[in-house]
Amino acid sequence: MSQRPARSSDERIVEALRIFKDADSVELKLTVPDTDQYSAIGALEMDVLDAVFRQVVFFDTPDLRLTNAGVVVRARRTRKGGDATVKLRPVVPADLPRKLRRSRNFTIEVDVMPGGLVCSGSLKGKVDNGDVARVIAGERPIRKLFAPEQRSIFKDHAPTDLDLDSLMPFGPINVAKLKVSIEALREHVVAAELWFYPDGSRILELSTRCARDEAFQVLVEARALLAHRGISLTGAQQTKTRRALEYFSHLHPPARKPPTARAS
Repeated sequence: MSQRPARSSDERIVEALRIFKDADSVELKLTVPDTDQYSAIGALEMDVLDAVFRQVVFFDTPDLRLTNAGVVVRARRTRKGGDATVKLRPVVPADLPRKLRRSRNFTIEVDVMPGGLVCSGSLKGKVDNGDVARVIAGERPIRKLFAPEQRSIFKDHAPTDLDLDSLMPFGPINVAKLKVSIEALREHVVAAELWFYPDGSRILELSTRCARDEAFQVLVEARALLAHRGISLTGAQQTKTRRALEYFSHLHPPARKPPTARAS
């Protein structure tokens, strides 16, 4: 069977630039392997006392039907108040309804990682921290966290037999977030997020936002600087969201269908 030829670097760059022009922001993301996190924390002189802590919870089915359909539903509790988000990932900006693109609550961003990029669209709203906690505890319906505009986008893109209240909470996950000062990248604020999963594993993600026309250059410079400080980026660039969803889906395996009776 013939294999599809790999795209050249030039083709990938052309595709990226086409996506960039419709994006509201471009964010570079680098994942540090779990085994290198202590050295990364030390090498970047990260002080946990400077961190802001938050809780994150995702909503999906045990078999991740929602995520696999390209929809991510999330809520967070933060020091400044909570928020709830419905995210479409991936998206083609040109295919989105004009009304949605014009919403002041909707943003399109491109995440650039070693080996690829993904474009997503997020519809975010503010919520009360206490309401998020009650939803996690099962004391409040999930749909109550989301505004009518968010429920509408969910209905338009989620599998037809799913509604918000048919999902289950995946979490909460504790996250420490702080800004990192990297002298050579002083024009870009570098954010570090350390995600603590219930099984003791961690993901350290470094990210920075930049202009569309400098994304690839900043990515190359950031990788070189981190390598110079002894931080390995050779591990799998697994996103923190996917790691969380896969972890909790294993805790809640889908119910097995009863065996079909055989005719005698």
